[in-house]
Amino acid sequence: MWTTMLWIGLGVVLLIVGGEWLVRGASRLGRAARISPLVAGLTIVAFATSAPEFAVSVRAALSGEVTLAIGNVTGSNIANVGLILGLSALAAPLHVPHQLARFDVRVMLGLFVLMWVLGADGGFSRFDGLVLLAVLALYLTMLVVAARRLEHLVGEPAPITPPTRRQIGEAAVLTVTGLVLLVLGADRLVTGAVDLARVLGVSERIIGLTIVAIGTSLPELAASVVATVRGEREIAVGNVVGSNVFNILGVLGTTTVAAPVELTATAQTLSLDFPVMVGAGLACLWVCRSSRNITRIEGAALLTGYVAYLLVLTL
Repeated sequence: MWTTMLWIGLGVVLLIVGGEWLVRGASRLGRAARISPLVAGLTIVAFATSAPEFAVSVRAALSGEVTLAIGNVTGSNIANVGLILGLSALAAPLHVPHQLARFDVRVMLGLFVLMWVLGADGGFSRFDGLVLLAVLALYLTMLVVAARRLEHLVGEPAPITPPTRRQIGEAAVLTVTGLVLLVLGADRLVTGAVDLARVLGVSERIIGLTIVAIGTSLPELAASVVATVRGEREIAVGNVVGSNVFNILGVLGTTTVAAPVELTATAQTLSLDFPVMVGAGLACLWVCRSSRNITRIEGAALLTGYVAYLLVLTL
């Protein structure tokens, strides 16, 4: 039991460190390739914050733990809204940018519904995964085009001193090391989670929705809370929404295509987890309904709803 918990803890630590190093290295490589910080933030950072979910879900699917893979994506989406957004709003009221309220939150909710619809037949086929990846390509294209237009409106950024070969090499090493740590962390976390499920006599679905989902959401939690404390409250909301979008399109899409078998959704997933996820999306849409602040009371309500969901899982 203690050995299993040790492996889970080690896996979470490796995922957090690996994700942090990956985003640092990839961002530096992006600057070296003359990719603007705005475009890099919309692409590289969006991937990096969901890298732990990506690594764990793909690792679980390849090893045949399909319910763990689905539970990780679903549970992370629910935790991002209820736990992370709730705690961030409790720390300080969060400002919702107009663009986020009018477009991105609605896209997130629409993807929650799409995931439910695609899985309603009992699972996710390789065709479903290709659909999700196609939507991801379209979404990223829209983001980059919008970013390019914004850069044109605000003018060209100040010239940046080109990085040296040593700096590029260090960035490449940091990126590769981050990827290696993510793979190792995912392996330890999945192995420990499956062993824990067997020891406790609970399903892999429950482990995926709780321990694994919260563990892989820790980078988003840290980023959002730190951003809130530092006064960058728009980042906290955007981090949650962007992570959920990539979880479905990038993580679930790639996992479904890479899996040797179809990802099967359990009856409990269809009757409880997917509806709760869509409900979380509706709650997020409500608190972000206009360009306004998410209050501490609304943050407490989101957190209370998440705790209630965890209690239902234990019954």
